[in-house]
Amino acid sequence: MAQATDRSESGTWARRHNQALVALAREVWHDRCSLETAYARICEIAAATLEADRVGVWLLDPSRARLACVHLYLRAGARHNPAGSREELVLGSEYAARLGELRVIDAADLAGDRALTAADPALDGYLRRHDIASMLDAPVRCAGEVVGVVCHEQVGAQRRWSAEDQAFAASIGDYVAMAAEIDRRREAEGRLRYLELHDPLTDLPNRDHLLEVAHAALRPLHGDSRGLAAIHLQVEPGAVVGDDATVLVAAAGRLRREFGDAATLARVREHAFALLPHGHVLEAEALEIAERCLALVQGAGHAVAVGIAFAHDLVAPSADTLLRNAELASQRARSGGQNRCEVFDAEHHRGLLRRLATERALREAMVEDRLEVWYQPELDLRDGRWLGAEALLRMRDADGALHAAQDFIDVAESSGLIVPIGRRVLERACRTACGWPARDGVAPVLRVNVSARQFEQPGLVADVEQVLHATGLPRARLCLELTETALLADAEGAARTLGRLRALGVGVALDDFGTGWSSLGYLRRLPIDTIKLDRSFVAGLPGDRYDSAIVEAVAGISRRTGLEVVAEGVESQAHVDALRALGIVRAQGFLFAPALPNGELLARYGGG
Repeated sequence: MAQATDRSESGTWARRHNQALVALAREVWHDRCSLETAYARICEIAAATLEADRVGVWLLDPSRARLACVHLYLRAGARHNPAGSREELVLGSEYAARLGELRVIDAADLAGDRALTAADPALDGYLRRHDIASMLDAPVRCAGEVVGVVCHEQVGAQRRWSAEDQAFAASIGDYVAMAAEIDRRREAEGRLRYLELHDPLTDLPNRDHLLEVAHAALRPLHGDSRGLAAIHLQVEPGAVVGDDATVLVAAAGRLRREFGDAATLARVREHAFALLPHGHVLEAEALEIAERCLALVQGAGHAVAVGIAFAHDLVAPSADTLLRNAELASQRARSGGQNRCEVFDAEHHRGLLRRLATERALREAMVEDRLEVWYQPELDLRDGRWLGAEALLRMRDADGALHAAQDFIDVAESSGLIVPIGRRVLERACRTACGWPARDGVAPVLRVNVSARQFEQPGLVADVEQVLHATGLPRARLCLELTETALLADAEGAARTLGRLRALGVGVALDDFGTGWSSLGYLRRLPIDTIKLDRSFVAGLPGDRYDSAIVEAVAGISRRTGLEVVAEGVESQAHVDALRALGIVRAQGFLFAPALPNGELLARYGGG
């Protein structure tokens, strides 16, 4: 039995083996090397270093019953994976036992190793087919488990494998294991990356993926007259029939089939998709795409709102802003009704930003106790006596500037902040009013505005009762002011709530009387004891005969029904004289005072 070459200088061969392993590690132990390339280089280096005729990588199948050749290198002709190399062998018991127990299987004399071949007909047939006389097989182990084997085979003549050869072959098995582990990790990372960037329900890209695509697409925009567009589709969950998941998957399928490779389609919200056309499109083209999207989803019986945003509206290239603009446009379309399409309006968006800034300032003012309650007095026009005051909200910003309610009340309403703010105003105003002085045993009445949002809250009556109990304000001195808007949504429910308030002993005033369509009807149907005549009817006095007739009619209603009337917006002595002549004796307005802090109010009118 001979060696392939004279290997009597064992130290020299050990160094060569180590050098080969170091060079091989540099080539294959990194993420840029594919598993197939790693197998190929490992087999080439092993064959050259060991002077083996054939080197193959075989892997166990999941049942651990069969070996399959995944890569074969023939040193003669330097051929990889020649025809017929993808063989499979049933794993024999003797070979399996050696594979599990030994660092390497050294079979220098296969013809004489009857214990191996006789017990393994499949292996014996393989060796005969390829005229393999000797082999040095190294198990491939991952996490201690045998997962495959690297076969170093000699054809024709037998050969002896040295101790250095055996050590090198064992290392080659470890290299294959390491290459497989790197590939497994790379595949797991790739799968994780895929899951991070895709929606599991529809298998579409998600918002993060679409952001990457949009970011890359925004780079070459400079100087181009055409632009990038983003289209956002909001599928209305309340309008779908059946399971939401089924609906979304169906919608995703329709959109994917329609646009294919022409656009990147992503699921960006629970009930929303976004589309980014590939390349730059004109506005008319983007609109046409959006209308096709709308028709596709609507055609399946689902309501949808579509928004379009263009990159040319961006102050600076920003993928996140582009997608957000498209979503804002879809929200605007949604608020206008079903199955609509809207284009992002930069000016409208600036208005939204201002509202967001106002809401943020309002929240900060609540936390930092910068919300103040001022009071506009209500006087008797006959003798100037102080009869009451309307509590009016003010916000002091972080710079100390004071803002009237008209600057932020809409935002407070739409954001829902008006509910906790209203409760705070009611408590603070009631506590303050307890300190107002009485005249002839009667203290001024406190009027507090209640918004439509507050009036809808089921806990309003309980809140009022709790505040009255906590502050000690007599119930008859509190009057809640409501506008017609607060009563419109549910007249029957409004009547029940007002009845409960009146049962507490609290007064109810109808504010801005005369500006709505149903004001007179409310007087008949609802338990109201005060009407506040809108300033628009006072402004024309005494010259406008229609205003005079309306005011006179309201005064007549007051006399016949026992309702109190308070005129708003009194700004001149002429107003006072006209109102008195027409029968109105209670009023408030700038002629007497604007809204004042409580201290100034008491200084002016608290002395009796």
